[in-house]
Amino acid sequence: MWVEFKRAPSLMMAEMWKDTFEAEGLPSRILPVDGIPAWSETATFIVYVPKGREHVAEEILRKL
Repeated sequence: MWVEFKRAPSLMMAEMWKDTFEAEGLPSRILPVDGIPAWSETATFIVYVPKGREHVAEEILRKL
């Protein structure tokens, strides 16, 4: 199960957050707020992390 952790204003920012989390060993996913058909460079995206691992994502953000 995945839970919403962060919103990103563009695909580039979402991919940056995804890469940051995954570099620290935390799997993540990104999806556009308006669904797959809305996938574009300028769409707003949601970064998802595994349920129960939100504290790990928060710790990664604290380290930045």
